[in-house]
Amino acid sequence: MSAQIQGMKHVGYADVIGGGQVVVDGTTAYIAHMFSPHQNTIVDVKDPKNPKVIAEVPLGWPKGVHAHKVRAKNGLMVTNLEPVAYQAPAPEGFKGGINIYDVSNPAKPRHIKKWDCAKGGVHRFTFDGRYAYISPCMEGYHENIVMILDLKDPERPEEVGRWHFPGQHYAAGEQRAWDPKFPPRCHHPIRQGNYLFTSYWHGGFVILDISDMSKPKYVSGINWTPQFKYPVHTCLPMPFEIEGKKLMVVTDEDALPRVEPGPGSLLWLVDISDIKNPIPFSSFLAHDVERGNAGQHTTCHQPAEDVMGTEIPVAYFARGLIMVDIKDPYRIQEVGRYTPDFGPGKHAHGNDCCWDDRGLIYLLDRVHGLYIMERKNGAGPKSIAGTKRAKQPAMASRRPAKKAASKAKKKAPAKRKATRAKARKGRR
Repeated sequence: MSAQIQGMKHVGYADVIGGGQVVVDGTTAYIAHMFSPHQNTIVDVKDPKNPKVIAEVPLGWPKGVHAHKVRAKNGLMVTNLEPVAYQAPAPEGFKGGINIYDVSNPAKPRHIKKWDCAKGGVHRFTFDGRYAYISPCMEGYHENIVMILDLKDPERPEEVGRWHFPGQHYAAGEQRAWDPKFPPRCHHPIRQGNYLFTSYWHGGFVILDISDMSKPKYVSGINWTPQFKYPVHTCLPMPFEIEGKKLMVVTDEDALPRVEPGPGSLLWLVDISDIKNPIPFSSFLAHDVERGNAGQHTTCHQPAEDVMGTEIPVAYFARGLIMVDIKDPYRIQEVGRYTPDFGPGKHAHGNDCCWDDRGLIYLLDRVHGLYIMERKNGAGPKSIAGTKRAKQPAMASRRPAKKAASKAKKKAPAKRKATRAKARKGRR
């Protein structure tokens, strides 16, 4: 697929191993990688035209394990840990979970604690600086469930509450009522106010009330598979109303297993004005997708979860990054695109994206590195006049008590090339 830059302006590039997620805290970008021996690269983006690697955290596990998701806030960096079945069997005795690091000095990350769960590990998650909303596999359950962890004391994470899809808790005698090839599993929860908006893969999405965080309660949900062939990846509630409606952006993932070949994964708008009765009413598919013959990893994946306005950057696999505008929710418009060119026979693998506080956009390619861009000709984040932003619960500020140094290990370019070749296969 040839390079396309429309409505966007290139700012900078960090030549690092590609990965699964990027987040920016202040002027520091935290990258989580797809494959061993790489786990995290920490990049100083104070000068976005010249990003500088300031630290690298090795994985410490062989093939068959990765830590491809990351969050950073309040001086903590949290990463997932899960097996990678399509690459190699996980080592004997492996337990998944999350790892917690002190990054009060981002150039000198210090490991604080590994929190263990079952072998299946933790997939994507969110973190607000106090609570982590995670997707762990637990003993006695089928696949990933919802869990809230309190990291007030990062050396002693405490479970606050959990929720599972009916039929997941086989140890309690629950019977599953789904095709084992297409199970419901928690992909990740996103908190807004006292609700968790939770993608549940082939279980669609669920909205949970966490007014009592120890007892999350089901409020509503929708599952549009198998009518639509792709699993639900992300549920992103808007922090403001549009045309008097409370809306949620939902993305399906162009990944396996899909129910059967389809036209490509969609971005949806769901009206959640009545939280008990969510209604999908609008969708988006890039205009140049070949309907009915979309290859794997060519369409929608992940929107930027830090919402800055009605323009939403979306990591769009082979199309790199697509900027959509939902200001007219009935006519979702593509207003920008950034598709890098990697030469004959190669294509982009836009896997994750985010904003920073300056309005810069970051696209992490799962193979080829980190791209920094902005909207062209002054377009970009704008305040939404007359909108009502959702309130977020206040979180206690905290910092890790201890600070210690650890040398950032450099990785040779040859190893980067080999890792990039491996990264072209497998599940995101």
